[in-house]
Amino acid sequence: QVQLVESGGGLVQPGGSLRLSCAASGSIFSINAMGWYRQAPGKQRELVATITSGGNIIYTDPVKGRFTTSRDNAENTVYLQMNSLKPEDTAVYYCNAVVQPSRGAASYNYWGLGTQVTVSS
Repeated sequence: QVQLVESGGGLVQPGGSLRLSCAASGSIFSINAMGWYRQAPGKQRELVATITSGGNIIYTDPVKGRFTTSRDNAENTVYLQMNSLKPEDTAVYYCNAVVQPSRGAASYNYWGLGTQVTVSS
């Protein structure tokens, strides 16, 4: 089993910043990709950013230039630095990881429980 634990959410004013962290633990041989999704009330969960083990990064258009994701492969941790936050960024942010539990095994998709980010004055 693999556990993903997020931290760093909270309430921030428009224009402010937050940094999310997500640490993976458990049965891990390698992590192919780690990333962040978000789900606002009444909306579907959407990709925010993802980063592969090789450092390739994809951002969704609404966060480009404002959010930065990074990864510490040695610590199995992924970060999301969120700057210039807007009210429309308000959502529950979920960590995601595609994990290979042992050499030669299939990879599985895991989710954290989510952390609330609220952008409001």
